Amino acid sequence: IFGAGTGNPFFTTDTAAALRAAEVGAQVMLKATKVDGIYDKDPKIHPDATLQPEITYDEVLEGKLSVMDATAFTMCQENHIPVVVFNMHGQGNITAALRGKPIGSLVSAARGSRDLL
Repeated sequence: IFGAGTGNPFFTTDTAAALRAAEVGAQVMLKATKVDGIYDKDPKIHPDATLQPEITYDEVLEGKLSVMDATAFTMCQENHIPVVVFNMHGQGNITAALRGKPIGSLVSAARGSRDLL
């Protein structure tokens, strides 16, 4: 488990986390954030937005969905590192994510990959 941050300018915590995940050959990157996961559109603007429990890297790019900065996202995609995006404020969410429970959204190369975590 790494807490992200490199102390280098121009590198976000997401990029630092993706870099470390790639360096150690991590099986998954957990992105704890303020939202429940990835939505098909901005839920602040669109009340009909729906949470995507599973989504592919390509679908994120095609939908121009905001997940993390482009460098971090590309690094995960190119290194085949799935990303779980979940709300860090929900009670038990971090533990659930660490245990591989279905929580938030999973970004991977293909839908149906959650069972592989």
